[in-house]
Amino acid sequence: MPSPFHSFGASHIVAMALMLAAAAALILASRAARSDPFDRSVRWILAFLLLADWIAYLVMFYRNGWLAVGNVLPLNLCDWATIAVALTLLVPNQRSFELSYFWALAGTLLASITPDLAYDFPDPRFIFYFLYHAIIIASVLYMVFTLGMRPVPGSVGRVVAWTLAYIAVAGAADWWLGTNYGFLRAKPATATLFDAMPPWPWYIVCSFAIGIAAMLLLYAPYFIADRLRRPRLAS
Repeated sequence: MPSPFHSFGASHIVAMALMLAAAAALILASRAARSDPFDRSVRWILAFLLLADWIAYLVMFYRNGWLAVGNVLPLNLCDWATIAVALTLLVPNQRSFELSYFWALAGTLLASITPDLAYDFPDPRFIFYFLYHAIIIASVLYMVFTLGMRPVPGSVGRVVAWTLAYIAVAGAADWWLGTNYGFLRAKPATATLFDAMPPWPWYIVCSFAIGIAAMLLLYAPYFIADRLRRPRLAS
């Protein structure tokens, strides 16, 4: 019988620490190498690992008879973040980077801190979950600190629009199929940040507002740096 997951237990803390350590190691290695072929290899390996983990997770669910309409479709926000991250790794561009940056650091990172996870290490669901989220976070930090990519004016508005599009698509699927993608029909069964929010449907409004606040906070350092740089450029 798998052990139940404990938030901020030893395995949870170790998993998050390894996530950040892996990102730091990649960034330091790339800066030491200072090589375009090395950077390209890192990006392609990260994209391969991300997609491979996603596929392997579905294969594991299929082989164990856990696959269902409620978990097979790419309708979780992390699924959309996966597509954006993989695209940016393979073909670096501003538009998919914006989605990767805000969805990963405002969503995927939070999902790692308060995961919707029932079983603890060494259950394969624990391993796949944190490996998947670790690759997304490491990839985005690599884009920022190695590739020098950053959000720009207008990024927050575009990502908010895409997030509303996601909610519309996931909400339509939930209504049609009776699923719970995006937790739009019910809160997670496990302990998460949603527990501190009001009942349905107000927790959806609350979580969306928190998401926008997180995006603004993530953009704030760049906004401040741009404002401070402007007088220097004028002089």
